[in-house]
Amino acid sequence: MQILPIFNINTVKSFEELALKVFKHQAVNNIIYTSFLKFLHVNPKTITSLEQIPFLPIQFFKTHEILSSKEKIQQIFLSSGTTGMQQSKHYVTDLNVYQNSFTKGFQHFYGDIKNYTVLALLPSYLERKGSSLIYMVNDFIKNSESEESGFYLHNLEELSKKLTHLDKQNKKVLLIGVSYALLDLIELTQFHLKNTIIMETGGMKGQRKEMIKEELHQILCAGFGVAKIHSEYGMTELLSQAYSHGNGIFKTPPWMKILIRDTEDALTFLPQNRTGGINVIDLANINSCSFIATQDLGKTCPDGTFEILGRFDNSDIRGCNLMVV
Repeated sequence: MQILPIFNINTVKSFEELALKVFKHQAVNNIIYTSFLKFLHVNPKTITSLEQIPFLPIQFFKTHEILSSKEKIQQIFLSSGTTGMQQSKHYVTDLNVYQNSFTKGFQHFYGDIKNYTVLALLPSYLERKGSSLIYMVNDFIKNSESEESGFYLHNLEELSKKLTHLDKQNKKVLLIGVSYALLDLIELTQFHLKNTIIMETGGMKGQRKEMIKEELHQILCAGFGVAKIHSEYGMTELLSQAYSHGNGIFKTPPWMKILIRDTEDALTFLPQNRTGGINVIDLANINSCSFIATQDLGKTCPDGTFEILGRFDNSDIRGCNLMVV
């Protein structure tokens, strides 16, 4: 379909209008989604509101090619997983959409990436292929216009010195890291950072015992000497990210929306402040599926923000989820 102006959305009405257009396109052109709707006896022509749209269970990305486009596949992003675990695959036919999404999304919440030195501590992602997070952060590093930006694997002492040096120079720094590696870093060095954003993006990846997010953030705040820990919420199956400036409260960019479904009835949505399954509308997924029912639990708040409160029982731990609690 003709690429819709999803990155120009500035009102609730314009979001809903574009989301319905995307739904009707994907309902016809996405073979798996079409079959899913038929199984539910849903006629796409009768859908007139977001709450009527059925959301595709995220597990389908493990077993099927989820595509709404016949264009050539440019990239396949793979979820993380332990040995023997089936990985999700996100087939991307237009990387420009992804790059626009993560660039404009970061800018929406933090300003131009050019103003930051970007330090990435993502060993569990660097050590495998096909990570959408590594793709995004690598682009951040290239566009940061700082020679100091870069990835760090296990060289924590070097990163420690770099962080302290940059912070003393009053440089604006973004340290984005997986939780267990950030804990490893503060066990090596206790910091007192004044100009650095600490952003965690994932759980322990089997390297440490999982802990509730409040405890994790309390330890990280003390170790880095900062008031708040920022977070990124994204996943292999999406092309957009939500961000938290602290306290586990997330905001979405204008082309992304969170709805909460009833855990007992997947087609029923819950009001604000009620815990249920997180459904994501990601209009950047225009060439795959924009309506995804995740395995995360959360609730929305009256101001449009949302919280992540855990995961469904017996679901596997996958990459780019904020936390397992």
